[in-house]
Amino acid sequence: MDEQFIRELRQKYIQNPPEGMTAPLVKNMTDGDLLDMHYFLTEDDDLDDASEEGFYIF
Repeated sequence: MDEQFIRELRQKYIQNPPEGMTAPLVKNMTDGDLLDMHYFLTEDDDLDDASEEGFYIF
């Protein structure tokens, strides 16, 4: 993984930790844990553009 991306991501979450986290916890996370957290926090972002209208299961 790109180390620059991981450093930027870590700084982003240190400055604004997710709910239930603190800056020191984010600072001490492994790169893998940080990437996992980022994935789970952003996994639905690409779905925000889709309209829910018409997506019904009967």
